[in-house]
Amino acid sequence: MAPVTGTAHDTAATAPSGEGGAAPARRSGTRDLAAAERRRERRSRWYRRDVRWSPYAFVAPFFLFFAAFGLFPLLYTGWASLHRVELTAPTDMEWVGLRNFARLLEDEFFWNALKNTFTIGVISTVPQLLIALGIAHLLNYKLRGSMFFRVAALTPYATSVAAATLVFVLMFGRDYGMINWALGLAGIGPVDWQNGAWTSQIAVSTIVVWRWTGYNALIYLAAMQAVPNDLYESAALDGASRWQQFVHVTIPSLRPTILFTCVVSTIGATQLFGEPLLFNGGGGATGGADHQFQTLGLYLYEQGWVNLHLGRASAIAWTMFLILLLIGAVNWLLVRRLRKSA
Repeated sequence: MAPVTGTAHDTAATAPSGEGGAAPARRSGTRDLAAAERRRERRSRWYRRDVRWSPYAFVAPFFLFFAAFGLFPLLYTGWASLHRVELTAPTDMEWVGLRNFARLLEDEFFWNALKNTFTIGVISTVPQLLIALGIAHLLNYKLRGSMFFRVAALTPYATSVAAATLVFVLMFGRDYGMINWALGLAGIGPVDWQNGAWTSQIAVSTIVVWRWTGYNALIYLAAMQAVPNDLYESAALDGASRWQQFVHVTIPSLRPTILFTCVVSTIGATQLFGEPLLFNGGGGATGGADHQFQTLGLYLYEQGWVNLHLGRASAIAWTMFLILLLIGAVNWLLVRRLRKSA
């Protein structure tokens, strides 16, 4: 009986020891699983936050800069347009309501600047877009060195406004300009480009045409390359010539793009400032001796920074803004009609 008792005693002595070793292992495994689950939960929570808020973080810098340098100046200019305020004392404001806008309606120089802006815009926009359309049509074919011509077309756009205008001022010089020299070879007398009404506007428009034609040509080229080749093949099978394909296939396919370039060019013409300012030489913002090529941008600058009337300049700025809103509304109506017709 003694051996049996010893065996039982040994079994009873070792059993608790085995159970005590397994329990800590189970508790440690449970803790590891719980920690891993918490880590996964944290990663999942951070992932959900990242997916939800990252887009707002990416676009936030744009809205911050727009609010600081776009929205605030716009609202402050609108507030200043309702006051009499001078550049020498910008914090001293006297409420005048809509008097600054009423004075604009009675100001002959404002109407002259508006008329000049319209005529220069037409003279520069129409030839510019027509030439750009022709250049894009030529570049659309597989020409040798087409990449070189595309870069060359964009070079005027990358040129400084000041540098380009100063070169054109020399070219349109009355006594020693290259344009008058070429006209002299054709038997035409010298033209006083700067002091004439129409001649000065044509000269300023030439600068605008030179700078922006290549830019619009590349926009048209991108739109042309998106036109399906099946349309041209079908037109060729019907016996259409290249000109007929251009008129009946290319132009209708480019209507939205043409409308876009017309609107953008009109907005640019409304804000025209650098070219007429530098073309006037040392004459300042008058736009010539008789204000013959003074645009709305020059008139705004003259009122605000030459005559020091910030209230009137703010009213002119908001008038230009309202004109641009009108242009945008017309564009929206035309796009809507085009979509319905399509």
